[in-house]
Amino acid sequence: MHTSPHPLDPLLSRQSSNALEDPAPEGADLDLILDAGLRAPDHGRLRPWRFVLIRGEARLAFSDCLVAAARDRQAPQAQIDRIRAWPLRTPLLIGIGAQIRAGHPIPEIEQMLSAGAAAMNMLNALHMLGYAGMWVTGANTYDPTVNAALGFEAPSRLVGFLAVGTAKAPSPDAAGPAARPDRLAHVVDWSGPLGAS
Repeated sequence: MHTSPHPLDPLLSRQSSNALEDPAPEGADLDLILDAGLRAPDHGRLRPWRFVLIRGEARLAFSDCLVAAARDRQAPQAQIDRIRAWPLRTPLLIGIGAQIRAGHPIPEIEQMLSAGAAAMNMLNALHMLGYAGMWVTGANTYDPTVNAALGFEAPSRLVGFLAVGTAKAPSPDAAGPAARPDRLAHVVDWSGPLGAS
C-alpha cells in the first residue's frame, strides 16, 4: 500500500548529531535558521533571545576561553583536552542565551524557556535544510567566565550551544537512527486530581 509523505516527516526524523563536518550553513540558509529561532514563543514580547555565532578563526579564541575556564574549575586534563578540541572540530557554534529582565512580571523561567524554544526551532530548521546539529550544555554553559566572554552578565545567561555543520557519513557498522520513544511511556489522559478517592 502506497502512502504519501506526511508534512511532519521531516520533524519526526530529526535527531542530534555531534559527528559534524563542513559545510555549516551560511548566507540565506543561516538567516533562515536564525529567523526560525526568532519565531519562538515569547510571553510578553520580551524578545529575550541572543544568538552568538562562533565560526572561522574565532573558534580558536573560544577554545582558549573554554580551556581557561575549565582550568579555573580544576577540571581533569583529559576533560580539558576534549574541551580544547571541541570548538576546533565543530564548523559553527551558536551560543544561545536569554537576556533576562529581572523583576519583570514575566517570570525569569519563562524568559529562559523562550530561549530554549528558540534553540529547538533552530535545530528543527537545521535538519529541514539538510544540516545537522546538537544542543550542548555542561559546565561551560553555566560558567560565569564563559557567559561573560560571550556578553551574558547575570542574571542574563546561556542556555547552551548549538554545534552545527553537516552530518558525517556514518561508518558501515554504525547503528541506524535512534528509535522514537514509546508514546505510551510519556502520555497520560488526565481525568481528575491524582490521589482523589
